[in-house]
Amino acid sequence: MGLWDKIFGEFIDVIEWLDDSGDTMVYRFERYGNEIKYGAKLIVRESQSAVFVSEGEIADVMGPGIYELETRNLPILSTLQHWDHGFESPFKAEVYFCNMKRFVDLKWGTKNPLILRDKEFGAVRIRAFGTYSLRIKDPAKFIAEIVGTDGHFTVDEISDQLRNLIVSRFATIVAKSNIPVLDMAANYDVFADFVTKIIAKEFEEYGLELIKILIENISLPQKVEEALDKRTSMGMIGDLDKYLKYQTAESLEKSGSMGDILSMGIGFSMANNLAETLKSPPPIPKEIYYISLNDEPNGPFNRSQIEEMLKDGKIDKNTLIWKRGKENWEVLAFMKDFEDYFKKV
Repeated sequence: MGLWDKIFGEFIDVIEWLDDSGDTMVYRFERYGNEIKYGAKLIVRESQSAVFVSEGEIADVMGPGIYELETRNLPILSTLQHWDHGFESPFKAEVYFCNMKRFVDLKWGTKNPLILRDKEFGAVRIRAFGTYSLRIKDPAKFIAEIVGTDGHFTVDEISDQLRNLIVSRFATIVAKSNIPVLDMAANYDVFADFVTKIIAKEFEEYGLELIKILIENISLPQKVEEALDKRTSMGMIGDLDKYLKYQTAESLEKSGSMGDILSMGIGFSMANNLAETLKSPPPIPKEIYYISLNDEPNGPFNRSQIEEMLKDGKIDKNTLIWKRGKENWEVLAFMKDFEDYFKKV
């Protein structure tokens, strides 16, 4: 710093920090030569803490309020400076402001898929992501363990480490839970609460408080999801014949050209053929008949067809008829199967 910075620093007697960034966790108040005037005012706002560092040692942590910096307000600093009596000259110390607010909507997620053993699908790969929130719990420990001499420490500088910590513990918990993949969506809150409790102690080692972890999604690989969608769709189709006809009609509705009309006809034909193929075969008629026309056997016919030919005059009561199980041909009028018919005529 130049001469003007030194002179300007001599007249500044208010130490404060106004944060407009939103992501700053620790800010070091800059003074020329780290000199603080005796009797200077320190303003610590709500959601802030001020940490005094003297000769590399943390001397004091001060919460919200307005302080006049003098010996009686800084007993630990006085001891570190080896003052046996009050002082009135400027003293040297670094002041770090810690942002004590909650830092929310911080992202976490798996960079690579987690491989799990599932009861239904066997070995599967899943991905997970969500958010978490934290705040500084112990300013002195946070500065000593993480910040060091960084004069402007943001949440981005530690987010990668915290994210890796969450993912590592999450993978262990999910693997040990033995909860089927299809049931995981119903257990997001259970996973989140459990992970929060386990990792909270590790965050405390950094001087941080892990407030909440949220799981937004646990997903399967795309091909597995497509297979699940197909299986779900097949369960919803129901009547295959109606479904195929509906699909054909839908495609026609989108255009209406002659080619589409032909496609519709082919589609209906395919739908009918496929539906017929999938249906059970029709029942075998109980009676099968053969008749003699022009001295040639003709058939097979069922009972209703024989009666229809009698009505049309194509055959008469003297026509020879045979059915399975009979040894010889016989006259139609004498066959017991048609006695009722001839009684009505």
